[in-house]
Amino acid sequence: MARKYKYGVVRKVGNAVIGALLRAGVAPRSYVLLTTSGRRTGLPRTTPIRLLKYDGKEWLVAPYGEVAWVHNARAAGKVVLRHGRSTRTVSVFECGAEESAPVLREYIRKEPVTRPYFEAKRRDPVRAFAAEASAHPVFRIADPPNPS
Repeated sequence: MARKYKYGVVRKVGNAVIGALLRAGVAPRSYVLLTTSGRRTGLPRTTPIRLLKYDGKEWLVAPYGEVAWVHNARAAGKVVLRHGRSTRTVSVFECGAEESAPVLREYIRKEPVTRPYFEAKRRDPVRAFAAEASAHPVFRIADPPNPS
């Protein structure tokens, strides 16, 4: 059985440390600060997250389920990604199970700390990840517009 996510003291401290490293631009490039607008308050909400590059695209994965940033990203359709001084606003599109499944499998291969939150194991076939895709929302980052 997959573990349930709890936002406790250890997670808060870890996020604060990682957030400081990301703001300073010294964390690995695969991690970013994700900022959404609160769907009720409109206030900015920021959390560190892994930006997964897979199959020529960029993805945001919610390995812990429907956490606050997921609801906010759904409502707004866009998020702000920051690493160091580099900031960009991107449109995000939530994916269905078929598109999410290979992304989820790649995500747990690259982010082993999240494996206990999945029923599927890293060597399982893609269909095992499709079966639990509804529990782990995946967003595809829109391709930037072509300059004219």
